[in-house]
Amino acid sequence: MSRRNQATGRYGPARGQQIRIEIAQAAAKLIVEHGLDDWAHAKRKAARQLGVNEQSHLPSKEELEQAIREYNDLYRAQSQADLLREGRTQALAWMRRLAAFAPQLTAGFATGLAGAHSEIRIEVVADDSKAVELFLLSRDVRFQHAASIRGAGDSTQYLIEADGAMLRLTVVTSAQRRNIGRERLDERLDTAELETLLGACRA
Repeated sequence: MSRRNQATGRYGPARGQQIRIEIAQAAAKLIVEHGLDDWAHAKRKAARQLGVNEQSHLPSKEELEQAIREYNDLYRAQSQADLLREGRTQALAWMRRLAAFAPQLTAGFATGLAGAHSEIRIEVVADDSKAVELFLLSRDVRFQHAASIRGAGDSTQYLIEADGAMLRLTVVTSAQRRNIGRERLDERLDTAELETLLGACRA
């Protein structure tokens, strides 16, 4: 019997799950080593490398996250710990400066999945983004407007280059902050949570 169902051309459940794992592992390497930040593209590229064309075998977000963690633990444990500590320390300094805007650290430096090419992403709350601009200008912070990243809707975003890192500020309204989905609450850290995390790392 072939590994593929002769009638449908699809893999059986056991082999299908193994393929999902193999794609996740290959995609994790692309993300970590080559800086691909579009996970959907990384999964499709990994699938092509493995000769898999069926969308049904692409790994889920959770499976890919697990593969990235395992890759980092296996090949980059110390360098990943150093990268996270440095990025989170820089993020904390900015979040303290932006305290008036209820900042939250998001994305890779919040979840622990950041790579060498990752931005430090901080979300701030302001019903008028001009308030954030005026705050930055009054403190001689150089910034530029940025196109919204995937999943950020039409939020106003700014890029700030400082101390060798790229910081992306995303401005959301109070209503947008309140309507954050429950599944996304575990993917962000407020200032107190970040201070606690960094304190625990130094202990």
